[in-house]
Amino acid sequence: MKQYISFGPPCGRIHRRTFLADVGMGFTGLALGALLQADCPARADAHSHWQPPDGKPHFAPRAKSVIWIFLSGGVSHMESWDPKPALTKYGDKTFAETPFPDPLKSPLFRLRSRDVVGGERPYPKILPLQVGFKKHGKAGIEISDWWPHLAECVDDMAFVRSMYTTDNDHGAEFQMHTGRHVLDEKQPSLGAWVHYGLGTLNQNLPQFVFLGQYSDTRVRQNFSSEYLGPEHAGVELALDPKAPLPYSARGKGVLAEEQKQLFELTGEWNRLAAVRYPDDPHVRARIQSYELAYRMQMAVPGVLDLSRETAETHRLYGIDNPTTAVYGQRLLASRRLVQHGVRFVLCYLSSYGEWDSHTELRQNHARCCSRVDKPLAGLLKDLKRTGLDKDTLVVCCTEFGRTPGLEVRPGQAKPTGRDHHPHGFTVWFAGAGIKKGVVHGATDELGFHAVESPHYVTDIHATVLNCLGLDGRKLEVPGRKRLDIDFGKPIKEILA
Repeated sequence: MKQYISFGPPCGRIHRRTFLADVGMGFTGLALGALLQADCPARADAHSHWQPPDGKPHFAPRAKSVIWIFLSGGVSHMESWDPKPALTKYGDKTFAETPFPDPLKSPLFRLRSRDVVGGERPYPKILPLQVGFKKHGKAGIEISDWWPHLAECVDDMAFVRSMYTTDNDHGAEFQMHTGRHVLDEKQPSLGAWVHYGLGTLNQNLPQFVFLGQYSDTRVRQNFSSEYLGPEHAGVELALDPKAPLPYSARGKGVLAEEQKQLFELTGEWNRLAAVRYPDDPHVRARIQSYELAYRMQMAVPGVLDLSRETAETHRLYGIDNPTTAVYGQRLLASRRLVQHGVRFVLCYLSSYGEWDSHTELRQNHARCCSRVDKPLAGLLKDLKRTGLDKDTLVVCCTEFGRTPGLEVRPGQAKPTGRDHHPHGFTVWFAGAGIKKGVVHGATDELGFHAVESPHYVTDIHATVLNCLGLDGRKLEVPGRKRLDIDFGKPIKEILA
């Protein structure tokens, strides 16, 4: 039975053995212990009945793993997955000059937008479509000509054309991963919730991995665990065969046995610290991270060794082509990670803001598509031919779409782009638990508002959790009340 010594409210209590250890080592440690306890609301007696997840799904899962692909900057839905011929028909006219309801006067315009950067940004002069569309597959789904390889896979995909978010700036990227607006309290990312709810499939590998590069450190919010504790955060892995796990290589001249002994000694120190601070999540995470780091040092290099794949597979992902090689490698690595038991892979398939086409949308989007189209199609084809599509859910998303109107800014000689557009855009799903060859939801005739079956970003989260057999409401942490919208609702229309 645990014994406590109280110094005030429940969160200020500490274990008796912690108190004795601190007294023996000075009152500096005691002060630290009190601070650590104060940072742990889940310890209060009021929550003594609460138990953390046991790693088991709440109901029968449809999928075991997730590859979450993110295209940063805002992909134009109208030039990719949601064709709007009315834009070309009424090009250079204002919204008011079309026969359709003026989207700027719709109540949805204010309802679904929390302005961050200030100013009106919808630009009412219509920009015609910058690319053509064709129907593909048995389902006859229209895809733009910039996606010829992915167009071959439409019969295995589910498109949701009615997404919306509320941030009109790039904080929407972090909102896509956490479900919260940049002006609100930060929340754990989706991958962290999955890690927290289900735990491990492979003790030698991290269960939440981030693959990608970024220059803006805010990207780390996309794989942050926030109050769930650092042990649930995503682990960054690199595709450098000599150093796939940062800071994991043995020091020069250090023998394997010496390193093993060092890890054992460090582990003993950490366990002593855990006796003193048994409820400190950082101590617990440190112990787990050291133990996992040692195991990963042996396992990760082999998993990320893409040379073990055939030349045919490399060609499938476009790794043999300099234009597609980098992103093809990331997606092949994603497949190898889930194949070896990683639960959630966040594959950052762009540089930060790479798709942000305020000017020269035609040139920028054509270039971006040429880099990711074949690798994305390669992933879907590879999962299907290996049977991994029966266990792996794929989600491909971006933070918002682009405005139907032409973006005009002071000093622009010839406007040629579209601005941020949170009011309606498209994401797509494939793989385990997903219907094949379907389109769900719709934007209006101009591609402005999500009007048919609209879905906020947390509906994507709920769909992913549902496929993994998790109910987000059962993952709540005491002392951390979540908003109702944080949980979202599964998009049942696309679930198999």
